[in-house]
Amino acid sequence: MSGIQVFEAGPRALLVELASGEEAEAFHAELLRRRAAGELPAVREIVPGARTVLLDGVEDRTLAGRLRSWTVPPLSRGAGEAVEIPVVYDGPDLADVADAWGVGVEEVGDIHARAEFRVAFCGFAPGFGYLTGLPGHLSVPRRATPRTRVPAGALALAGPYTGVYPRESPGGWQLIGRMPGPAALWDPGREPAALLGPGVRVRFVPTGVSG
Repeated sequence: MSGIQVFEAGPRALLVELASGEEAEAFHAELLRRRAAGELPAVREIVPGARTVLLDGVEDRTLAGRLRSWTVPPLSRGAGEAVEIPVVYDGPDLADVADAWGVGVEEVGDIHARAEFRVAFCGFAPGFGYLTGLPGHLSVPRRATPRTRVPAGALALAGPYTGVYPRESPGGWQLIGRMPGPAALWDPGREPAALLGPGVRVRFVPTGVSG
């Protein structure tokens, strides 16, 4: 890990800034491991971002100095049971993604489903997780012209991330498929409400079943 910067973010919060998204994921995983092991002072919330992790409700004022000295192991994506998401790979941007990847349209779903995903952080909309796991050379740009309407359940790519829209909304990501039954992604009556929380492993399962 190339460097850990820690900033005060209010009277009881610390913002940890990492050099990359991969380092932020590894640092978040290490925070959860140490908290589960009773090795982390009490904090109210741990909130990961693209290259940051926010610790809120910090009572121990010496924690910032200790965080900077941590040795954090590389992220292990194989830990924990994976949530399986059924997907029909029939999105309107399949041809554009296939061109970017240099493969046939029919190969996009197979390549995507073989990757091992993990929720790096959440945002944009309730229940929307930013999933990493695609190799770097498969990153694709956002669409030049965003859509005013993306349906709930749309499976989409942008940059290094994969996401599934939990509800209808505007969006500029490349749509490669859809999840039948997207209501499972966000249920305010369930605990936790979000199916895909930070750190959760995800596996996409191709299905030919429409719905």
